[in-house]
Amino acid sequence: MNRAISRAAFLRADISERPVPIRPPWSVAESAFTSLCDRCNKCLGACPENIVVAGRGGFPEVDFDRGECTFCARCADICPTGALTAAAPWTLKATIAAGCISARGVVCRLCEERCEPRAIRFRLRPGGRAVPQIDNAACSGCGACYGVCPAGAIEMREGQR
Repeated sequence: MNRAISRAAFLRADISERPVPIRPPWSVAESAFTSLCDRCNKCLGACPENIVVAGRGGFPEVDFDRGECTFCARCADICPTGALTAAAPWTLKATIAAGCISARGVVCRLCEERCEPRAIRFRLRPGGRAVPQIDNAACSGCGACYGVCPAGAIEMREGQR
C-alpha cells in the first residue's frame, strides 16, 4: 500500500503514515475521492461479495480478508457522487512478501489455487523448493489470493494507471 499523510491527518498531528486505504474499484484518485464521496454507504450494500466496508472517517474501503472482488461494478453503478467513475477498476497488483511460507520450504500453494487468472505460478528452485512468482500483466488485483494466505504474505499494492 502507498503511504501518505492527508491534510486532515497532518492538522490533527497524526503523522503515523498509515497506509492509504484500498478504495472500491473504479475509485477516482484519493485526493478527489475524499472530496467527492459523501459517505452515503450505498456502495457497501451494493457489493455482493461484502468486501466494501466503512473505513476510517466513514469512507468506503475494500477488505480483502472478507473475500475477493468480482468486478461486478455494482458499487460504481450505484455511486451518486462520481467518486467511483474512473475508467479502469484499479491498478492493484498482488505482491508476495518475505513471510511466504513456501519460500521458507513449507509446501503451500493456496494463493496459486485461488488465482483464477493464473497470475501466480510456483517455480521450482534448486534444492526442491517451489516459490511463487506473480505475472503482473495477468494479475487483476481481485484479492482472491490475499485472504487464503496462512502467513499473511500477500500484499495488494497500487500499480500505474
